[in-house]
Formats: sequence, structure tokens, C-alpha cells
Amino acid sequence: MIQKLVNKFNAKSKVHLFVIFLVFGLSGSISLWISSPIMLALDLKNIFNNYLIYIFFRVLIIIPIYQIILIIIATFFGEFQYFWKFEKKFLKRIKLIK
Repeated sequence: MIQKLVNKFNAKSKVHLFVIFLVFGLSGSISLWISSPIMLALDLKNIFNNYLIYIFFRVLIIIPIYQIILIIIATFFGEFQYFWKFEKKFLKRIKLIK
């Protein structure tokens, strides 16, 4: 099972796979942590009375934050090239680059 994950993520080894998962996990957690003060500063909770609309806008704010944080965290772990390829693939999917 672990070997399938190593192959799926194009990891060089099990340790590299662990680093990849660590970068993804830290990036997600930090993105959520950073989005809270941004949401408070924008005061969107009071602007949108509907919780679903509030969550929708929070997700819209988290997505670009996550992309930036992912590259920063990956750089700290020496995995910039790996995650830059991942980032380019994501940007191509949402049609921001060719």
C-alpha cells in the first residue's frame, strides 16, 4: 500500500513521501490559521448572514493562501521543484497558465 502511494506521488522513497505529506499537512493547517484573521478583518461574518455564503467566501480566500503557503513550506523543506511542478499542474487545470 505504501509503495502505491510512493508511485502515485512520484516520491523517491518512503521518507520523501513522508516529507510530501508533511508539507501538504502543514500548508493546509497554516492556510486555515491565516484565513481566520483575514476573515475577521474583512468582517464577512457580519456582512453575510447566511453561513453557507460565509463558508463559500472563506474557501475562496483559503485557496490562493494555500497555494502560496504550499510553495513557501516546500521551499523550507527543500522540495520547491517537486511542489512547483504540482503548482503548475494546478494552475493549468484552472486555466491560469498554458
